This record gives sequence, C-alpha cells and structure tokens, in this order.
Amino acid sequence: MKEKENPLVTVILTAYNQEDYISETLASVFDQTYPNLELIVIDNASTDDTLAVIEAFVNPSRNFLFIKNRRNSGLCAAFNYGLSIAKGKYVIDLSGDDILMPNRIEKQVEAFESLSDDFAVIFTNARYISPAGKELENHYSVDSKGKALRPVPSGDIYKNVLERYFICTPTMMMRTSTMRELGGYDETLTFEDFDFWVRSAAQYKYFYLDEVLTKKRIVPSSLSSLVYKKGSGMLASYYAVCNKAYDLNRDQQEFDLLAARIRTFIRKCWYAQEYELAVRFRVLLNYIENPGWQTELIVFMCRLHLPVNFAYRFYIKNLKKAFSQEGFSF
Repeated sequence: MKEKENPLVTVILTAYNQEDYISETLASVFDQTYPNLELIVIDNASTDDTLAVIEAFVNPSRNFLFIKNRRNSGLCAAFNYGLSIAKGKYVIDLSGDDILMPNRIEKQVEAFESLSDDFAVIFTNARYISPAGKELENHYSVDSKGKALRPVPSGDIYKNVLERYFICTPTMMMRTSTMRELGGYDETLTFEDFDFWVRSAAQYKYFYLDEVLTKKRIVPSSLSSLVYKKGSGMLASYYAVCNKAYDLNRDQQEFDLLAARIRTFIRKCWYAQEYELAVRFRVLLNYIENPGWQTELIVFMCRLHLPVNFAYRFYIKNLKKAFSQEGFSF
C-alpha cells in the first residue's frame, strides 16, 4: 500500500516497572491491523524485569526502537525525546500497562485523514480494566450499539476542557507537527494531559470518534491517586496550568469556567494540606472575580493549618473500598 494512503504512525511507549503488564501492551501494538507503524519504547530506568520483557519483543523485522534511560527522567521528558525522533505523521502516547484494540490505529488514521489540518487530536471511548485484566465500565457509558449515551464534546472543546475532565488520555492520537509546534509536554509538570489539553485546545480542534478502541488499566499507583498527597506536586502543576489558561482565555465565559475550576483546586489544597498553594490559587481567582465568603472561609482555614489530610485520605480510601465492593470503580 502507498505511503500516502497509509501514513506512518509513531507509537511512543514509556515504561517504568510494568513487568506484569507490558507484554500485553506490546502485543497489542504488534497485533494492529494498520500496517505502517513505528514503535519507540523508552524505559525510564525500571528496577524490575520490565527490560527483559521488552527485549524479548525486539526483532530486526519490526520498526522498533528501544531506548534504555539510565535514570528516570519522568514521563513528560521521556515522551518528548521520543517525539523529537518520531518519523510518523501521527503519534500515540502509550503507557506500559494500557492496551490497544486491534483496529484502533486503522480507525483513527482513517478519521484523521478525512479531517482538516486544524484538527490536532482524535480521542475515543475506552474500557477500564482492573490490574488483573477484568473488564470494568467504559469511560463513557454506552447503549446497546456501543455508542456513547450522552453527547461528547468535539470540535472547539477549549471551554469543555476548562470546565471538567472528560477525555480519556490514552485514547488520543495526535498530529505530530502540532505536538512539535506546541513544544511537546511541559517537563516542569508532574503530569501531561490537562496542560496539553489547555494549550492545544486553545488553538486547535479535537475530534471524538465514538468507539471503544483502548483498554485503560486502573492501578493503585496511578497519578490521580496522588492529588490529595501532600507534596506530590500535582496541585502545584494544576496551579501552573491555570495560570496558562488565564493567559489563553478569550471571553468571559472561559474566565467563569476557569474560576469554577480554581475553586475546586482550592478545596483540594485544603484537603491535601497544601495551605500556601491554596492562598496562591485564591490570588489568581481574585483576578477573575470576588472569591466569595465560602472560598474565603476555606482559605482562612488553610491559614490555620488544620490537619485534615489524614482524615480526608482515610475517608477517600474507605469510600473507594465501599464502591469496589459494590462493583464500581472510583
């Protein structure tokens, strides 16, 4: 088949201590129905047997580059290096514990090739799986035909990004040229997705492809579990992204949405005992609107340095346990 018909797609897989899962992840890449793939695997100095598992897949007949970092450079830096050497027209950021459905890349390329150049990202639905591989619920609830029950934002989604989390990160395929134009991921942050969504959606469109094409594994060590851990850097990264959004906003509605999001981060700062950070969020909020008495009360309690983190994390832990016993994920 011609290159024009099947443009090269680069899968950048960043791995760290995922010996139990990465074999299935790699197999899902090599089992794709799409023929023109480049795989770049970057191991971030794993201390378990992840390296040995990856090396078992190395084959001269495969378009497979394996990079072994001597130290853990972090997810963002590792991905950016892969991006700097990627040759594909499109790129996928894949974790070492997620799984691609066999026709995922074929479906996304077909959709991308039909879109105009102002579309930078295609994302899809996903199915969550447990560490053992048990299938849980979908990211978006679906009907009997497998289609999302509620409308999913598509096109200009910047306002939606400011308002709430709704994109399942590992489902994204991105235009490589756009990623490079934006400078890749921000390596000063502890995570990549919210920052990338803000910076890219302010300039480019997103397209939602309504199919389940990825399995996302839910593991206890996921970054989302660190939000309420004091000193994790997560909330400090959110603060940095909110400042970027402030500079990128285009109308009053976007500032209103950002203000509402900042209020949630102030509450999270209180729960995580990130008291000084809560005050900084409050200053940013004050540039947009009057914080109001409820937010001022939370900030006041932060100034008192009340030790609420242990109690809140205990509450979250037990809430998760209760939900899991009922068959739900949290």
